[in-house]
Amino acid sequence: MTATAPFKDYFSDRAAGYARARPGYPPELFDFLAGLASRRRLAWDCATGSGQAASGLAAHFDRVIATDASVAQLANAARARNLGYAAARAEASGIAAGTADLVSVAQAIHWFEIDRFWEEVRRVASPGGAVAIWAYNLAQTDGEIERVLRRYYAEIVGPYWPPERRLIEERYRTIPFPFDEIEAPPIAITDRWDLDRLVGYLGTWSATKRFTEATGRDPIAQIRPELDAAWGDPARSRLFRWPLVIRAGRAAGRRGRP
Repeated sequence: MTATAPFKDYFSDRAAGYARARPGYPPELFDFLAGLASRRRLAWDCATGSGQAASGLAAHFDRVIATDASVAQLANAARARNLGYAAARAEASGIAAGTADLVSVAQAIHWFEIDRFWEEVRRVASPGGAVAIWAYNLAQTDGEIERVLRRYYAEIVGPYWPPERRLIEERYRTIPFPFDEIEAPPIAITDRWDLDRLVGYLGTWSATKRFTEATGRDPIAQIRPELDAAWGDPARSRLFRWPLVIRAGRAAGRRGRP
């Protein structure tokens, strides 16, 4: 058996900030995900982080098991009566075979050993069980602010993105998806943020962390004058939009509703 690769942990040391700053997912995403499942007894949210997706699934499923390899992330996760957390790698969930009516992965599959994860999905999926993975890339917003953000993303911290990030830039289309695929509707995250919220969000990026570790400097400081000038009153809220890339399907060799 091939040894599991070391867990690439870019977020544990900023777990509290991650929980506060990352955008939440819209209700229509969870309506779509719930509609994929032939039954709604159990959903497994893998690499849950601080539980943004798990808490949304909890409104649609009898029970949600949310796993993450980072104990620090789980300590800051959202709570619900029918939502349980466990520290586990994506490739070895500890969930009983044939029990998960939905397996979901939000903004995380690019960190996995993907072939081994698919084996685990097949093991835990119930008859008719579904799987969905999704991600978002850089936000769309007011023109000058978006220009500053794109410069930060590509030029300042661009060399510090882990190589796995390219899978998001490729819209997950280059990830092998060995399931009967189901077309997803267009869904986007939208939210209104003030300047502090945006800066907190930039601080959660894996490339921001790697830049700081490599140079000892805060990369956000390099764009802060431009960002302040483009924003104006820092208390003013501005609209941000993140289109979601979603791939969904049924576990191979299993039957579900059409």
